[in-house]
Amino acid sequence: MDTHSWAPEAFWDASRGQFAIIYSAVNSSGHNVIMVNYTTDFRTVTPPQVFFDPGYDVIDGSLAMNSGGVNYLYFKARNRLVGARSSSLEPGSFTVFTPGLAPQGGIEAPILAQADGTWYLWGDANALFYAWQTDDLSTGTWTATDRRVYTQPLNSKHATVQPISPAVYDGLVARWGRPDWNRLKSYNFPDRFWRHADYLGRIDPYPFDPYTDAQWKLVPGLADASGVSFQSVSHPTRYLRHSYYLLRLDVNDGTPRFAQDATFHRTAGLADASWTSFRSHSHPDRYIRHYDYALRIDPITTAVGRADATFCLGY
Repeated sequence: MDTHSWAPEAFWDASRGQFAIIYSAVNSSGHNVIMVNYTTDFRTVTPPQVFFDPGYDVIDGSLAMNSGGVNYLYFKARNRLVGARSSSLEPGSFTVFTPGLAPQGGIEAPILAQADGTWYLWGDANALFYAWQTDDLSTGTWTATDRRVYTQPLNSKHATVQPISPAVYDGLVARWGRPDWNRLKSYNFPDRFWRHADYLGRIDPYPFDPYTDAQWKLVPGLADASGVSFQSVSHPTRYLRHSYYLLRLDVNDGTPRFAQDATFHRTAGLADASWTSFRSHSHPDRYIRHYDYALRIDPITTAVGRADATFCLGY
């Protein structure tokens, strides 16, 4: 029958001496299952077989192999991320063992990845990524990962995670360079990023459109090169500056006043020294902070203010 083939993933099946390619497709019963083809060269493949079919629609399989002698398959079913397990990699051998995870009413595209002994499960909920973690896949129990410790890649959807060595990373940076823009994430609202809207600075939940509203070039400070100014990527003639203490996105008029209002100095994060805060050049007793989601400069005297004035600088 005609069908689709979605969300492929390949792994080495040592027992067969072949690579397996799993993917989502419709089986002869008319519902979505995880299919598999085997190959040694990725040019020719064996006929498709049903790899996993619990009797209802499942798509988007992600596999973690040989964790304590067990293989784990996470997939989307009924708008949840659900886990199955098997002691082998044989088609039809996996059985469901978790009830599933489902923030905001629906999620898809699970990604299983391990780092420093911790397993992470990622999922895509309408272009917003969530992550959970566990030290033991066998429990099927996951804890939501603090959004402060991860940042969703810009404009991403239905992604994957591919480990690379430091040498490969350094080679990629040497060849292609790093982005010339940054994004800034709020410390106490880590789902929100700096952006401009109607030429006013604020923090809003990602994703939003256009995403370029949240991209900033940190250039040498217009009034003091040891500081920084925030040049808009989407409106490159405009910079963030304070006016009556509110941050606006205005065209650089070339005046000393504008340059001073648009210059800030990086400091260690007021709420967390591993993050960043920005002190106003023209009002050195004030820092950029959000208040009611609007960006402004204020004196910082409280723990709440320190959290409001702390940001993560990244991509």
